[in-house]
Amino acid sequence: MNRNWNQAFQIAAVYVGTVVGAGFATGKEIVEFFSRFGFFGFISILMSGYLFVMIGSKMMRMAAQIEAKSYQDFNEYLFGKWAGSVINIFMLLMLLGVSAVMLAGAGAVFEEQLGLPRNIGVFLTIFLSYLVMLVGTKGLFAVNTFVVPLMITFSLILMFLSVQMPNFLEQFLYIPHAPDGWKSVIAPFSYAALNLGLAQAVLVPVATEVKDDWTIKWGGILGGLALTLILIGSHFTLIMLPNLELYDIPMAIIMKNLAPFFYWIFVLVIYGEIFTSVIGNVFGLDRQLQQLIPVSTMVSVTAIFAVSYLISLVNYSTLLSYLYPLFGYICMSFFILLWMKPFSPSKRN
Repeated sequence: MNRNWNQAFQIAAVYVGTVVGAGFATGKEIVEFFSRFGFFGFISILMSGYLFVMIGSKMMRMAAQIEAKSYQDFNEYLFGKWAGSVINIFMLLMLLGVSAVMLAGAGAVFEEQLGLPRNIGVFLTIFLSYLVMLVGTKGLFAVNTFVVPLMITFSLILMFLSVQMPNFLEQFLYIPHAPDGWKSVIAPFSYAALNLGLAQAVLVPVATEVKDDWTIKWGGILGGLALTLILIGSHFTLIMLPNLELYDIPMAIIMKNLAPFFYWIFVLVIYGEIFTSVIGNVFGLDRQLQQLIPVSTMVSVTAIFAVSYLISLVNYSTLLSYLYPLFGYICMSFFILLWMKPFSPSKRN
């Protein structure tokens, strides 16, 4: 039987590209959810990887089966029309919060890695975003296709160098004291819920367009496995950094120490991830706002950036440490309903 592996790999690439955002690229998100818990964090990553494979695949297959054209349709299917509308408003607010985190992350790259004022990074990102809005999204997709494989390659290089360090096994098995150590138990669920909840804006319409159940299933499996590999590689690298919680961009610090000849390229790759994440979120927010308020795209985008900028004035680490776990807990209701919702694969699988 002819199986479309090429299209399955394309879905996997979209899945990975959607989840691998700025917090993932900088390493700060992985530190917050996993690496600061040491060996317990590694166990949590394995569980999170299983959820990315199983629940991510189920979400896309279910979206295709009900022919959901957007995440609004999908949430109304899961929660019902009234509750689904409330969840979609929460989604809009979360996308706004994530956009603010991305802008703050751009500022952190300029401040921590380039020694420049953070506002230069923030305003440059906003300016470039406007240019992409005017030119179109083809350039954005080209940047993402180029940036994501580079980031994955650099992450694997850093993992290889870290594993060879003499005290790697000791650090890998070490369990540091953490006052909120209980969070390592729920981290796999809140992390997977956060990323799948936000990624549905892209993955739901993609799956509906593809339609073929076998292709979607294996795209989800391959994408989930790739995300697991990247998480493990980043964790192996991050645990070798002393005082890893003190840095906004820990992966760049490690690159500077272990492979300085790649450092500037890696900083550009991290900034590229932040930039593409900002654009993706702003486009998603703009589409949502257009349904609520009949204004022009430039007016809604200006309003989005104005609010995001005000929120981004808070420190990047503080924003990510508080907003991402909070959003993860909010997305848990989506995650649990998706887990429990019965699903009968179509006969085409």
